[in-house]
Amino acid sequence: MIKTPPMTSFKKGEIYLSEIVFTDGTATKKRPIVVVSGKHFNEKREEVVVAPITSNVIRKIYGDVTIKHWEAAGLLFPSAVTGIITTIKKTMLEKKIGQLDKEDLLKVEECLRKNLELQDNSGKSAGKA
Repeated sequence: MIKTPPMTSFKKGEIYLSEIVFTDGTATKKRPIVVVSGKHFNEKREEVVVAPITSNVIRKIYGDVTIKHWEAAGLLFPSAVTGIITTIKKTMLEKKIGQLDKEDLLKVEECLRKNLELQDNSGKSAGKA
């Protein structure tokens, strides 16, 4: 397994393959993830904040975001960014697959603001999740 060197610069919206632990901690699965942490976090830490990507778009769960331009992002199947965010070491990122386009990344950011009940840049609340 080829790991991404820790010196690599990671950017919000980039898609990588990574081994991700299931939320119940019982197993892991190699899957695409998208980096959701920002430039300064990514530059100053050994970790990145990511959201797993699933090809199970039929079972859309609250907080998931369908990727409209999945082929341009380097994904093999129609996919969605899950509403599950986690922090992993940069060394766990294996292979860069691609990049979310601007429209899809904006949808992911808006969904994260809503799910975490964060304010947008205007100071308005993104609403309750």
